[in-house]
Amino acid sequence: MSTAVFDTLAYAKKLKEAGVPEKQAEIHAEAIAEIVEDKLATKRDLKDLEVAVQRDIKELEVTVQRDIKELELRLIIKLGSLIAASIAIVAALVKLL
Repeated sequence: MSTAVFDTLAYAKKLKEAGVPEKQAEIHAEAIAEIVEDKLATKRDLKDLEVAVQRDIKELEVTVQRDIKELELRLIIKLGSLIAASIAIVAALVKLL
């Protein structure tokens, strides 16, 4: 994952200008920098995720289409067997009459 750029010096300087003690401003800036670097996603991270999701969706689509074709074939075979059995039963009944 890429790291986001966070200017700790500028952030600490703004805190000091707002009246925050220097040591506290520095520690706060370091804590925020850790959060930004470890937890926030960059535009590149989001783009990589988008590409991965699109690939996964395409693979899923191919799998679902294959499964539907297999189910369609099984249904045709079962329906054909049912029709053949029905014709055989009707033929046997006609023969008896």
